[in-house]
Amino acid sequence: MLICLFLAAGGPVFDVSSVKPSPPSAGNIRINLGTAEHGEVTLRNTTLSECIQFAYGLSSEDQIVGPAWMRDRSLRVDIIAKAPPGTPRDQLLLMLQNLLVERFRLETHREARPLAHYELELGKGAPKIVESKDDFSSSNLRAYGRGRLSYAHLTMQALAILLSRQLKEVVIDETGLKGFYDINLEWAPEDAAPDGPPLPDVFTAVREQLGLRLEAKKTPVDAIVVDRADKVPIAN
Repeated sequence: MLICLFLAAGGPVFDVSSVKPSPPSAGNIRINLGTAEHGEVTLRNTTLSECIQFAYGLSSEDQIVGPAWMRDRSLRVDIIAKAPPGTPRDQLLLMLQNLLVERFRLETHREARPLAHYELELGKGAPKIVESKDDFSSSNLRAYGRGRLSYAHLTMQALAILLSRQLKEVVIDETGLKGFYDINLEWAPEDAAPDGPPLPDVFTAVREQLGLRLEAKKTPVDAIVVDRADKVPIAN
């Protein structure tokens, strides 16, 4: 059931929202990118850590400091929240932050912490990616696996998240590109079989196939420190 929410401390809130435990059958789904567009935020089969990651625009859960239970997949939730259709994405994410405060009694603060990471940047020439012509649909995932990403209607932030998971390193979007793109990327993982297809490493693939680049950095990165949170959200 969708209910109205009003944040006592002020700030933008959704017109209606629902936060409830995920069904057990969703337990094997691991690609939790979330969506925030056309006035609606949807997160399914997500841990609290993943909700925070999405709400604050973080590329990796390594940028979240807090209790281990926040990553516990037995505590997954589904979130559906709605605002007017023309609400900007940044505003929707701020509303989601307020929703997490309301339902999980979440208290956080930001810190810059030293963390080795990669930055996804524009290459020397024009990007080789094109903006999506089609709107989002449940079929935007075309292929995802070791050494391959194929998505329709993907933000650069979401691409950074997917690369973070593949490389097991934090990847931060610094392209400055807004909007949604169709992404097709294929490379040879480090432990690929020597008799496999001749593919470039991920750094070369990002440069040649996307017109972007991955640069290693050791500068401090933005992190969210969780001071307190409830394991079970306040019911609808």
